Amino acid sequence: MKKYLGKKIFIYLITFFFAVTIDWAIPRFMPGDPIQMLLSRFQGMEGGREIIQAQITASFGLDRPLLEQYFNFWVSLFKGDLGTSIYAFPKPVMDVINQAIIFDILLLVPSILLSWIAGNKLGAFSGVNKKADKYMMPFFYFLTSSPYFWFAVVVVFFFGVQLPWFPISNAYSATMRPAFTIDFILDFLHHWFLPFLTLFLVQLGGWAIGMRNMIIYEMGSNYSKYMESLGASEKLIRKYAFRNGVLPQVTGLAIRLGNIIAGALTTQIVFSYPGLGFILLKAIQNQDYFLVQGCFLFIIIFVLLANFTVDIIYMFIDPRVRFSYSGEV
Repeated sequence: MKKYLGKKIFIYLITFFFAVTIDWAIPRFMPGDPIQMLLSRFQGMEGGREIIQAQITASFGLDRPLLEQYFNFWVSLFKGDLGTSIYAFPKPVMDVINQAIIFDILLLVPSILLSWIAGNKLGAFSGVNKKADKYMMPFFYFLTSSPYFWFAVVVVFFFGVQLPWFPISNAYSATMRPAFTIDFILDFLHHWFLPFLTLFLVQLGGWAIGMRNMIIYEMGSNYSKYMESLGASEKLIRKYAFRNGVLPQVTGLAIRLGNIIAGALTTQIVFSYPGLGFILLKAIQNQDYFLVQGCFLFIIIFVLLANFTVDIIYMFIDPRVRFSYSGEV
């Protein structure tokens, strides 16, 4: 077991090194000049523009050779310093990310987990009930084939415009300030519901279809037929079919949680929701090297942690994996 974990950790560290290197390199090979983007915000700065541009370029360390920039990037990374944002100048990148990531977690974690639980339950029921399957599957296919941005627009039109029950933009009212008070929490939930509903319903269809197909496959497998020949109850067979069918769904859940930061970009754009996906779009539009690096760094970390976690979870929920690494079989 220890040997297995050590090997896995080594593989993930190598993956982290190459992924972060690519994360550093891609923004620097993008066309355009981020310093020019920053200077374009300031009007009436004609005299001495070249001197100011040179000073700002030096302050960001972009005047140094690429190899030195790369080395300095790793040194700063281990110090927890991701640099200063060009888009949100002069805020540090970590401050921008910390302000945005909480909105991603509060929106995406509930929508992913609840859609996964509900989708698996509904998909399993659809897979063993032919009458229900006839009516449920078209609905599931409609949900999972709906683009996030299109479904978000539909939800906004019906529940925000035609029936003005919910606000259609931002995470809270302009008159509110973030605070742990009843008024702010209720206002936040009022803004939160429509983005949550959009993500929940679209993801629900995919989880349900996946589980429905797995249940049908497992119910027709050899071990299910063998259990049936031994006189096992249908309820017991379904229980084992669900346990085996949910394994690929656990992998899918880990991948979805790993992409939690950028997973709702289009939805956040429609609702002007200030999550990290929306911030990442702004960083790319403004050629903000440091903010792009910071956003993708968090995506890399989340993905690797999610995959490592699912590797460990698999050892507990699937005896075949556990026994193969313990040398018992």
